[in-house]
Formats: sequence, structure tokens, C-alpha cells
Amino acid sequence: MKNFIAAIICVLAFANIAASQTPATSGAKIKFTEEAKNFGDIKQGEVVKHVFSFKNEGNEPLILSNVSTTCGCTASNWPKEPIAPGKTASIEATFNSAGKAGQQNKVLTVFSNSSNGEARISILCNVVVPAPN
Repeated sequence: MKNFIAAIICVLAFANIAASQTPATSGAKIKFTEEAKNFGDIKQGEVVKHVFSFKNEGNEPLILSNVSTTCGCTASNWPKEPIAPGKTASIEATFNSAGKAGQQNKVLTVFSNSSNGEARISILCNVVVPAPN
């Protein structure tokens, strides 16, 4: 009887340990070096660019299907080929401040097969309008 109770206790202990461990996530996983770039004050009409680097921290190829922007003033150059596990790539974002004024937060949404879902990166700045002559 003692052996039977000891066996039950061991089975329950192992089941508890197994349930508490989080299984490894499989698939691609995108991880950006930085999620936002703040340019501070820029002059109206100035064009600023930034390269957002990222790594595939998953165990399957990462495939970007689209990078959408909040408006036509932000463009992006992004990789169309799969990014192998452990490899890095980048997205180039450009903001043209012509016709803009004040605080700007331009968001790019990155659509991919990443196990952590859509990613968002941002260009931030304050567009300063020149004083009239």
C-alpha cells in the first residue's frame, strides 16, 4: 500500500512539473532592435529616413507579406524573400514632412507569418513650420 501511495505522489508531482513548463513556440518570430525612431524637431518639408533592423528569433523562415503605413507620407522598403531563423533584415522607412505641422506619429504595421502576430514600428517627430517673412 505504501508503494502504491508513493507511486501516486510521484505521478502527480511529475504531472505538475510538466504542466508548469511552457512548451517552446515553433514557427517564425520577428524581433525589432527598436520599435520607434524619434527625430525630435524637424523643419517642415524635410525628409527623414530610418532603417529598422529585425531578427527572426524563431525556428522557421520569416516571411513578410506586407508593410502598411498610416498615410501616403511614409514609404517603406522591406525584404520580399524569406528570412532564415537567426538571420537579420531591415525595413527602410521614409517620412516627408511637406504639408505637415506639429507632432507626428507615423506607424508602419508589419504583416508576416510571425508567431507573435503583427508588429508595429513608428517614426516620431515634431514638424516645425517656418515663421512667415
